[in-house]
Amino acid sequence: MEPINRSENSWFLLLSVIIMAVAVWHVPNFISHVRANSVSTSNLPHHAIATRFNSADRKMDHSSSAAAEMRSDFLQLLRSRRTAEVPLSVESAQPVKDPLFQETPTPTYSEAMESCPKKEIPNFKELLQEENFYLTTEAGEQGRLPVLLLKLKEDTPERRPAVVFLHSTHKNKEWLRPLLEAYASRNYIAIAIDSRYHGERAKNLTTYQDALVSSWKHGDTMPFIFDTVWDLIKLADHLVERPDIDPSRIGITGESLGGMHTWLGAAAETRYSVVAPVIGVQGFRWAIEHDMWQARVDSLKRLFEEARVDLGKSAIDKEVVEKVWDRIAPGLASRFDAPYTVPAIALRPLLILNGEKDPRCPLSGLELPESRARKEYEEANSAENFKLVAEPGIGHQMTPLMVKQASEWFDQHLKP
Repeated sequence: MEPINRSENSWFLLLSVIIMAVAVWHVPNFISHVRANSVSTSNLPHHAIATRFNSADRKMDHSSSAAAEMRSDFLQLLRSRRTAEVPLSVESAQPVKDPLFQETPTPTYSEAMESCPKKEIPNFKELLQEENFYLTTEAGEQGRLPVLLLKLKEDTPERRPAVVFLHSTHKNKEWLRPLLEAYASRNYIAIAIDSRYHGERAKNLTTYQDALVSSWKHGDTMPFIFDTVWDLIKLADHLVERPDIDPSRIGITGESLGGMHTWLGAAAETRYSVVAPVIGVQGFRWAIEHDMWQARVDSLKRLFEEARVDLGKSAIDKEVVEKVWDRIAPGLASRFDAPYTVPAIALRPLLILNGEKDPRCPLSGLELPESRARKEYEEANSAENFKLVAEPGIGHQMTPLMVKQASEWFDQHLKP
């Protein structure tokens, strides 16, 4: 027998250690991946199983990477127009006795909100606890975020689910009180804010429209959607640190402008774990390309008329529309539009509620974002976590049925 070469023996020992280490590393990762994807493999050969899972891994990694890149780009854009970033701080406030509505006549009643499911509790008003405070989200006047929070008093402290509610154009957080009380009765912590240039952040009936025109003229702010998305990121910073809120169970919803805030806020901020935008999600690029932008433009007519004059146009056309979006909300009709940002909400539970005949949010403009989002959920075996519901015969209107569907969605996924 030939003597064993010590150097060869050492080499074989080292190779054996490496092979064993790689095997140990791969086994738990493979097992966890099988569990996560819940794919039946009883009739597949081993090489087919490995190929199938590796392919799924690559698809999920690619979509996660695309969403992360979108969020990074979006955050960079949001930071580019801040007055100055400051530490998040909390300041107590008093209840607003006479909230400002930037519309006449002042609205007084919402059938849809009043219909929200509510638990009948004796002495509910006495048990309801209200907090009013400001969060400092950036330097300057608009960096003072007014917050209204309602919850039931508790004998034993516990972390509860929370839902953030976002109002429509020209309204305010106080307008949402019927929803806040209904959710609070069901053991949620219910939160509403004034979006930029609304409610306590407004001075008169034209504050929001003035801000939109100023953004077009100067390009230094983003009052249409994006500035409030920044506030929602900062609001999440506060909510996850509260001892009364479960940081893994924070939902977000809103109507119209609030629906847009919900959609893009959730796309940018993953700590909003359950999402239900109402009459807000739309395809801005699709509307331009298919000449379906008129209803959205009419809701912001003064802004677009100013832009038309500045651009030397005799009428508002698709060029005016595109230039306005690029100026006041860069990327809204391109890389931050619905086909890219709706799928970025996956795999969190997402319910999109629209009207079948809504001219501001045409259903045809949602075909691409819906198909892309649905693909994300289906490939992860989570198809039940994504729904797009278009209520038949309804235009740009939040209905009692929509309020009920959103309520059931949160109850299902946040489990108060």
